[in-house]
Amino acid sequence: MPVFLALFFLGLIQGLTEFLPVSSSGHLVLFSKIFGVEESLFVSILLHVATLLSICVVFYKDIWKLIRHPFSQDTMQIVVATIPTCLIVLILMPVIKSSFSGTILPACFLITAIVLLLAQRLSKHKSEQKIDFKTALIMGIAQGFAVFPGISRSGSTISAGLMCGKDKSEIAKFSFLMSIPIILLSLLMEIFEIATNSLVLSIQVLPTILAFVVAFVVGIFAIKLMMKLTTNSNLKWFSFYLVLISVASLFVL
Repeated sequence: MPVFLALFFLGLIQGLTEFLPVSSSGHLVLFSKIFGVEESLFVSILLHVATLLSICVVFYKDIWKLIRHPFSQDTMQIVVATIPTCLIVLILMPVIKSSFSGTILPACFLITAIVLLLAQRLSKHKSEQKIDFKTALIMGIAQGFAVFPGISRSGSTISAGLMCGKDKSEIAKFSFLMSIPIILLSLLMEIFEIATNSLVLSIQVLPTILAFVVAFVVGIFAIKLMMKLTTNSNLKWFSFYLVLISVASLFVL
């Protein structure tokens, strides 16, 4: 498949899967193999930045509120969630980079499926609506281990919030908001590494720009539908899908 067309589909896949608990980075790695294009952590982060912009468009009121009140409880909860994520990522960074080869992708898909099933079974029927600092910390830890492709960031954080007994809609919104600093920090780290080590990026510029724009546009139109689907659907259906794609990935990688 031509690189231009392949990256177009990767942007489309990123825009759709970012808002479901199925691991968008895992899908990028898998479909990069299927399409015959070289997937990199830098390209994956760029496409996550595209959907990050989609989040900013949809949640601009919430984000503006956080910016206007940097020491509010809501903002501090984002900070609390970000700290353990950063620590875990820094410790595991060498392993994370190598994981983008796809060798552990089937296992990571399966881990996400198990986590979602556990969350569905262990979540409390009567949930509290407000996110507290304890929940933010636990969700931040879950986000730290979800940097591996195949382990869904939204799935892990939403599952952690559910097992803390919080409302699914509030958890989903907080999950997306807490991804903003992590995606930005990941991009800055990659840029710093490229600059300090004089690395040459092996990416196709125009196809990558196309993938970025597609991911951004699809994300804007899909996020509300995906948020609703994530908050209202039984997580076991996503688990079944992840088991199937885990098995399928064994024959691709």
